[in-house]
Amino acid sequence: MRLLSYLEDGRERYGAVVEGDVVDLAARIGNEYPDLKTLIARDGLSAARNALKGQSPDRELASLTLLPPIPAPEKLWCIGVNYRDRNAEYKDGSNLQKYPSLFVRNPSSVVGSGQPIEKPNVSEQLDYEGELVIVVGEPGRHIPREQAWRHIFGMTLCNEGSVRDWLHHAKFNVTQGKNFDRSGSIGPWIVTADELDPRGPHDIVTRVNGETRQQDSTERLMFTFDFLIAYLSTFATLKPGDMIVTGTPTGAGARFDPPRWLKPGDVVEVESAGIGILRNTVVEED
Repeated sequence: MRLLSYLEDGRERYGAVVEGDVVDLAARIGNEYPDLKTLIARDGLSAARNALKGQSPDRELASLTLLPPIPAPEKLWCIGVNYRDRNAEYKDGSNLQKYPSLFVRNPSSVVGSGQPIEKPNVSEQLDYEGELVIVVGEPGRHIPREQAWRHIFGMTLCNEGSVRDWLHHAKFNVTQGKNFDRSGSIGPWIVTADELDPRGPHDIVTRVNGETRQQDSTERLMFTFDFLIAYLSTFATLKPGDMIVTGTPTGAGARFDPPRWLKPGDVVEVESAGIGILRNTVVEED
């Protein structure tokens, strides 16, 4: 099943993609499951399937203002330097890391597919980072790695937009450059784990104006999805709807000589065959 969130008359709604368009699930089961995060938390997939039986789409996908599939996750975690060869891109002579690099993003820093992402006025160094995202279903703490897969509800995509010259304003963090409002995106929908096995392998491709800039496979991850679930749950309880952005391949704009920063009018597409395409156009901040 492909589940998404969107705005309609200023209200947050959610639905399922059917025959290329959308069935409004909120109208059918919204009393019990008012949003997608609640549906995940209350194990509402069976109710969603029953609500879809015999239904035809009642919303045109192209007409909707898409939100990130989980508009307000409790945790939006991001993993850094997770594909082989990424460490070498830094040219700092460091060894491969024993544990994953980790930072967080605010929900206000991402928009949905089809919505504009903003190049901030204070910087010319907006960059793209195409990534796969795992969405937590079953909650847990101290999850054994061998049980990790059952805690994954599904997968989506992220353009983990980064403002490079703001990544090192302080000594030990990258938080500022990762949290500009509307600088990244997540979507277009969550593909549930019963339809798309998180074990993969999964491809990931990023294009800018049709030109392929990044391309890799989860077969080359240093920290796999099950490892990340086990590791993160060691120090924090995973909650339904939490999102884990799992790392970007080589080929971000900062790694070119000279760097290739995003500019207004650029179209960024992040694609994985089993999920679809996350597409956004860059605009200048108002």
